[in-house]
Order: sequence, then structure tokens, then C-alpha cells
Amino acid sequence: MPRRRDYEDGLDGAYGESARPVKRIGVRTVVCVKSPGRTVVQRFDPGLYRCSRLAAQLADEWVEYVEATEVTAGPSSAYRRAVDRFCTAVDAALEGSGTETEVGLESARTSRLLAKWERGLSATYRTGSMWPAYLASSLRALVIRRDDHPNRACDPALVRMVRGPLLVAWGENSERDEFSRKDKQALVRAAWVAVGELERRLAIGWRLADQGRHPESGSWLSLRDLLWGLSRREIEPKTIAAALPSPACWPGELRELVARPDGSALTRAVKQELVRHLVAQLYPTSLDLHAFRVLLMDATGHTSEEVTGFGERDVEFLPRGVRLTLVKKRAGRVRHRAFRDCVPQEAVVEGPVDHELTDGPRREVSVIVRRLLEVTSKVREQIPQVQDTLFVRAVVRPGERLVFDRWNVAVPTATFASWLKTRGVSVSGDVHIGRLRKSVKVEKAIVARGRVGVAADDHLEETFAGHYAQGTTLRIISGEVITAAQDHWFRKAVEGPTVIAPDVAGIADSTALQALGLESIQVEGIISGQLDMGLSHCRDPRQSPFSPPGELCVVAPLRCLECSNAWILPGNLPQLLLFQEHLERVKRRLPPAAFTAQWGQSWTNLLAVLADRSPEELALARRHIADGQARLDLPLTAYTEFDR
Repeated sequence: MPRRRDYEDGLDGAYGESARPVKRIGVRTVVCVKSPGRTVVQRFDPGLYRCSRLAAQLADEWVEYVEATEVTAGPSSAYRRAVDRFCTAVDAALEGSGTETEVGLESARTSRLLAKWERGLSATYRTGSMWPAYLASSLRALVIRRDDHPNRACDPALVRMVRGPLLVAWGENSERDEFSRKDKQALVRAAWVAVGELERRLAIGWRLADQGRHPESGSWLSLRDLLWGLSRREIEPKTIAAALPSPACWPGELRELVARPDGSALTRAVKQELVRHLVAQLYPTSLDLHAFRVLLMDATGHTSEEVTGFGERDVEFLPRGVRLTLVKKRAGRVRHRAFRDCVPQEAVVEGPVDHELTDGPRREVSVIVRRLLEVTSKVREQIPQVQDTLFVRAVVRPGERLVFDRWNVAVPTATFASWLKTRGVSVSGDVHIGRLRKSVKVEKAIVARGRVGVAADDHLEETFAGHYAQGTTLRIISGEVITAAQDHWFRKAVEGPTVIAPDVAGIADSTALQALGLESIQVEGIISGQLDMGLSHCRDPRQSPFSPPGELCVVAPLRCLECSNAWILPGNLPQLLLFQEHLERVKRRLPPAAFTAQWGQSWTNLLAVLADRSPEELALARRHIADGQARLDLPLTAYTEFDR
């Protein structure tokens, strides 16, 4: 579905439950749709339109549809937007006509208004946008829903229209390309380095915190004391910001935390920056978790939603691997997948030392999950109620409030693009994590040698063909396969006999024939006439491309001109002329399409052989035919033609 920012949405709590839709007849329709982590309230007021009855009818269908299907905020907002735009267009049409006649879904003129609205939708969006057709189909769904109820009036002409084809074309859906192999390797390498740096940072931070004491009895300028207070929750970030003196009085260890790489001056919010850096010494931040998402998507091949949506209770470590419970909410599927290690588990080196070198080349899910559990353990202790994800972090909210929360990938300052920038990684094309999933799918398709059933192991084959198979790599591979297949059949089509020109010296000599590629036994058979098939000589009648290996050729001499085993010597010219006369008679009797299908290749090869002969050779061959010195024996099937 196309994405677009909702409007007129209100928030009803950070983790509120989905409310029941409330319908106020004649005033407005309110519907609450739960989106991930929040409850969104969407409002629609039919009284704002001249066609209030039409707006109320469509709004009622919208409310009941959302209640019945429990769709999320995105699709629900699209239905509301479609109703709003249609009612606005109807108001403009009523005002332009100067009539005050009220319209509704039972009115005869509504179908004409709908047709005019649909045809004009494309002009309000960019070329190729999918929104016009999406809005039109959404509005039609509401009208069809109303018509399905026997006690709700709906104009018959309108019903026929909405159940027919759309009057606006669907736009173009540009598929994201997968990451190039070079970009993907850079991503994974940067993720391993980031995980190692995070582990070392947290280990050092907690070691320093264990050496500190309360700043009241120690010092507000001591890094160890500040970390001790934050780790024990004895002091809050806003207390630190209030107690700190001017940055000019800070010791070097505090100034190093907020120092800029380019050496520029500190900002006015330097105290707030210091607080965020202190928290980052103890807990993972939003940026830190991107590395684990990259590694899990690369190692498992599953979507971002799945690898970030399993909790500690969904993890079962095996002797040599791990079993995960993965949930894909969009498809409504729950999978239990086991991921095996490629080396014995005892060989995995634990601890924060040189992990990027030890585990960098491997794609072991168990190692990644263990390290994710380790770095998020302190955060999960603070929010035991969050059991559905391991991707949790600490964040300093406005007002210097320390909050432990689940990961929010939409934070503007901690997006995937921001993480790439901080790691110094640049990728070509769109910066989107979904491209990594497609990259893994491409690798799986290559390993499976193009078998879609193997590559599409966690979704429908139609989804793979319509989405994942549209990347550059698979398109190139598909093109190479098609080209190779075409080349194979082209070569097979143009394969024909080997023609020996009359000017070849010593053509009747066995040594000369062997020099042309024939074996001695084959040369002997040709010279003695044992391999004479009538039109040509055959190198090996028991290795015919038209018969099973080891069996005599069943199509000689009719298909000799299409066979690579055939050798045409100068003495075969009279028989070739006789065969030409035979094919000319067949050509006159058969329809052109039938003749081309049955004899087209033989006819083409025959004309090519005869074109290389001189007029003197052709005249001499015809005298042999006239004198009765040459004849052509064809099987009975050569005199039976089929028109299809």
C-alpha cells in the first residue's frame, strides 16, 4: 500500500488498547485504530460537507468496515481520505450547478459524480502515482459494502459502476533493488565492528560505574561517580544537568565525551549532550541496535519486522544453534525456525574481545542473539513488561528524563541512514533496510539454481516472482539464462551437414578425410558406400540426434540436411537436385505455414548447399539425372503430407 502521512490524527496513550468505534449520527464519526505501540484516533465530520447525507453514509460504512476488519491506521486513513476527497468534489459540483438538491448513495446522479471524480484524480497526483487508483478502489469498497446489506438503499446504476472496472489506471510500482554485493559486505562488516565497539563501551562503562560512589559524597565532575548514580538509579539526568558547572570547569574525561571530531566549539546544549553520552556508556542507544538488525536479517534472511519482534521467551538455544519464534503480523503467520551453527558451539569465543574478528566471517544466528541478549540485559531488567522484543534501549527524553523503552526505528536522529553515516558506509541507491532482505533472497535464489519453490521458503511463490525476482541481479541472471537457451536452440536450428567442396584436394583419399575430423572407420565406411544415406553420408547412424543413442536413425534421408552427422560430398549433388524437385512439389501442395514447419530448415539448408555449386557442376549433375545415372530413394512417408 502507498505510504503517506496521516492527518487529523490524535494520540491516545503510548500503549493504549484499541478503542471501540463510536458513531455520532449526524455529527461525526470517530474511529480508533491501534498502530504499533500507540492508539490513533481518526475523526470525520459529515456536517462539514454540503452533501452531508452522502458523507454520513460513507462514514458509517467506513466505521463498520474498520471495526469488522481491525485494519491499522494506514489503510483506515486511506479510506477516510477517499471519502473526504469524494465529498469535497461533490460539494464543488453542487455549488457549480447552483442546485441545493441533496445527494446520497441512493441518488441517480451519484454515479455520474463518482465517474467525474475518478477521472480527475490522476491530475492531482504525480505521474505514475498509485494513489488515484487506490483511493478510487477504497471508495468503491465502501459502496459495495453498503450494497451488500439488503436494508440499505443504493442506486442500481451506481452499483453497476462500482462493481465494474476502475476509470483510473493503476500507477507504476517501482521495486527497490537489492544491495550490491560490495555494499552488502560493507554493511555486514560495519555491523560487526559496531557490535564489538558497543560491547567494549558497555563493559568499560559498567566497570567504571562499579568503581564510583554517590556524587554527593564524591564529585559531580567524576565520571565514575556520575555513572554510578545513573546505573543505580540514584540520580536522574536532569539532576546531573543542574549540578554540573560550566563546561570550562569540566575535567578532561568529561570533555572527551562531548568533544567533536572536527574540534569545533561545544554547543549550548552541551550538558544535555553529556547526559546522553553518560547514558550511552551504560545502555544501548537507538543507533546501536541497527547493527544487530543488519546482522540478523543477513543471517536469517527474514524481514526487519520478524527479527526485531521476538523476545527472550521466543528464543531456545540448541546444542549447535538456536530456535526462534518469528512473527510476521502483516501476513498473520508465526514460524518456529531453527538456525544451525556451522562450527561447534564450544569454539565460539565469548566476551567483548576481538569479536569482530572472531565472528565477522560467520553468519551464526545463535552468536548474534546471545550478544544481543547480553547488551540489552540491563535495559530489559528495567522494563520487565516488554516481553515481545529484544530490541530495547535507553533514551533521554526532553526534560532530561531517562526512559527505557522498545526500539523506535522512526526516530529522526537515529534512522538507518543516520547509522550508515555514523559508520562511514555509503551505499548506492535508496537507503532502505528492506533492500537487505532482497539481497539475501537473491543469494538464496542463486544457491537454489533458480528454483522458486526453494527461494520462496517463507512466502508465496507469487510474492517472490512479483517482488524479490525483480532485482537487478536476478534480472541479469535470467537474461543470461534466456540468452544461453536461445543460443543453444539457435545453434541447434542452424546445425546442418558438413559440405565438402569439389576443389578440396584428395577428397577421395582417406588421409584427407581424416584430416577433416573423421575417424578411420568412418572414412572407410564413406569410401566404401556403407554410410551412404541417399542424400549424404552419415558419420554415425547410431548416434542420431533424432533417435535414442545406440539405435539406427529413423528419419534418414529426409532429415539429413538438418543433421550435424551428415557429410555431403560432391558426388551427392544429383541426389540433392532430385530432393529439391521433391520438396518443390510438396511446397506447391502444402500451405506455407505447414511447409515451413515441416520442411523449412531442410529447404533452407538445401538452397544454401546448391547456391555454392557452380553452373557447370549443376549442369553436369542434371545430365547424370537425365541419363538415368542418378536416382533418389525416399521412404513412403515422404509422399504423405499433413496440413498441420
